[in-house]
Amino acid sequence: MMTVLKLNDGNRIPALGLGIWQIPADQTGRIVSSAIGMGYTLIDGAAIYGNEDGLGQGARDSGVAREQLFVTTKIWNDRQGHDETLRAFDESAARLGTDPDLLLIHWPCPAKGLYLDTWRAMIRLRDEGRVKSIGVSNFMGDHLERLIGETGVTPVLNQIELHPAFQQTELRALHDRLGIVTQCWTPLGKGQSFDAAPVRAVAERTGKTPAQVILRWHVQLGCSVIPRSTNAGRLAENLDVFDFSLTDAEMAAMGTLDAGTRVGPDPMQFG
Repeated sequence: MMTVLKLNDGNRIPALGLGIWQIPADQTGRIVSSAIGMGYTLIDGAAIYGNEDGLGQGARDSGVAREQLFVTTKIWNDRQGHDETLRAFDESAARLGTDPDLLLIHWPCPAKGLYLDTWRAMIRLRDEGRVKSIGVSNFMGDHLERLIGETGVTPVLNQIELHPAFQQTELRALHDRLGIVTQCWTPLGKGQSFDAAPVRAVAERTGKTPAQVILRWHVQLGCSVIPRSTNAGRLAENLDVFDFSLTDAEMAAMGTLDAGTRVGPDPMQFG
């Protein structure tokens, strides 16, 4: 049974969903609809992915009631700033054919110095009832503390790169202290830990695949996780991680795989 996480604003988010980054626009509707038919309810999109239209169409084609789904989108770097964020949100909602459940700032872009203005616009959208929850993506501790300190509004979630080779222990601890859900992108780390001994040991004990072991590890850390796939078999496999557990010893062994190795951009430099 799907684990559900409570956000600090009282809303809830599934622990596992589908990320649609790099899914071709002409395939997104079919894949989203198929995934929802399998039991996915969280679909993570973004304006920059170029497939919000497909996300919305797939959700409608699935036949599942809108209120049973959880749709995320994000404000891209070149749309930061108060008024520009409001316009970008309207454009995303039009492409989706619905207001999203969760809106994120995609990257902090500290050199631009606009993420506070963007956040204030998102607070307005939340207060107007356009979006249920607001959060951030790729924010570091200093960015989070500035947002909270200057607006009094804590993001519900921070979506960050996190996988066995890049475990973000300090940032996860800060999230826990602030009441922010950690959501993980590139959760499989491009497969670089699939052959690691701790992963293989759990796979052999449980009969699960290395990918399933790693996704289960994320869930047991208390994170939300959004793997991407366009393959029906792997979509089903990724969802099938709620019928087994890693032991405490196995979780500790997974912790030894942290190498501090990113596969994505550095948030302090990107954008």
